[in-house]
Amino acid sequence: MINLKNLNIILTGATGVIGNSIVDKLISAGSNILATGSNEEKLKKIKENYKNINVLKFDISDHDGINNFVENCSKILNNKIDVLINNAGITQDNLSIRMKDEEWKRVIDINLSSTFLITKNVIKKMLRSKNGKIINITSVVGHTGNIGQANYAASKAGIIAMSKSLAIEYGKKNIKVNCVSPGFIISNMTDQISEEHTDLLKSRISLNKFGKPEDVANTIAFLSSNLSEYITGETIHVNGGMYFS
Repeated sequence: MINLKNLNIILTGATGVIGNSIVDKLISAGSNILATGSNEEKLKKIKENYKNINVLKFDISDHDGINNFVENCSKILNNKIDVLINNAGITQDNLSIRMKDEEWKRVIDINLSSTFLITKNVIKKMLRSKNGKIINITSVVGHTGNIGQANYAASKAGIIAMSKSLAIEYGKKNIKVNCVSPGFIISNMTDQISEEHTDLLKSRISLNKFGKPEDVANTIAFLSSNLSEYITGETIHVNGGMYFS
């Protein structure tokens, strides 16, 4: 059993399927979670399900508000941030020659730039205690590319490279920065894939099945814990053998 007792954790993108699973796993391991997202109704449901959890509504596309957002998070967590999990992100798919400038810019701004700005401000807090962990959620397409996802793939590949750079910069301050890269995870999105296409996708996965949200959450719990104290700058793939780095 992974023990995260008394760890203060900020989780962005808490209201999605993977976000919900992360919340459940980290709460059960004893951590103090500040769950954030832009959907107020879904945050209320999280608060109802977990009485001791803190929730804070924030749209990470608001770059000018990120500094205040991190300050508010820090106050709620009594000025101690042990782990930041950057899970929030969007897709706006289109073939590259049809992709509008705004579709490119919005995905890069939210997935990559917002992740950097939040991380930058949280690291400033972690430097005071010379301890902390940053966990960035990327995607298998950040390694493989994908049709219609030039913007999304670029944003996720950028997070991977950024994480390696931050790991080098702040390792001496005992701040670890790692990525978790999911493949196809069971969600509302995979439920909409036709049976024929689902079979085709599964045939490209060594384990011949889609992953569960808990598979991602378990990996994040491990990276949040003291079991990962000598790991930084790495990407852990959770894709069932769809891609080998």
